[in-house]
Amino acid sequence: MDNATTVTTERMRHDYQLVCAARDEGNHKAYSDLMATYREPLYLLLLRMTHNTTTAADLTIETFGKAFLQLHRYAPTATFGSWLYTIGVNTYIDHLRRNRLETVPLSETERNNDGDIIEYQIPSGQPNPEEAMIRMQRDEVLKQIVDQLKEPYRQIIRMRYYEDLSYEEIAQTLRIPIGTVKIRLLRAKELLSAIMKKKGGEI
Repeated sequence: MDNATTVTTERMRHDYQLVCAARDEGNHKAYSDLMATYREPLYLLLLRMTHNTTTAADLTIETFGKAFLQLHRYAPTATFGSWLYTIGVNTYIDHLRRNRLETVPLSETERNNDGDIIEYQIPSGQPNPEEAMIRMQRDEVLKQIVDQLKEPYRQIIRMRYYEDLSYEEIAQTLRIPIGTVKIRLLRAKELLSAIMKKKGGEI
């Protein structure tokens, strides 16, 4: 068994112990430990999908709520993180479906058999101009925060989350081991989180 497999197995065992303590004993510290371990990775995953810090934060809370209500479904065949991220992705998909039902102030009209005018709202999955402007502003602020990182951390965040490169692709591009990529990315996330906390977490 190699080191990576050992680490994964140990993580799964540790996660399952916390899940059992939370599920069977209502252990508040177990809940807190699970959140402390996976809150930031989950948030960054959702931020990557939504490009909106407020939405990502809301979906993070919603995902944990769903996961904690479904702890009886967790099986120690994977880390709690993998299971949680799946719930997070499904929560994001539900969010998109909800937003798709929103309407914009455009309409079509027609007359019924009695000659009365009937107005129909036109559904739209696109944000209105005001929402689009707010999203652009938030994205710009986020980019400014990333720009505050020093190299090589700024570069690795851009490659991973803006260019959507895999660990392998980043390693090949930078000519460094995958392990180094993961370590740099983890450190970059820590620095990014620290900058965001200084700004009050508002973007």
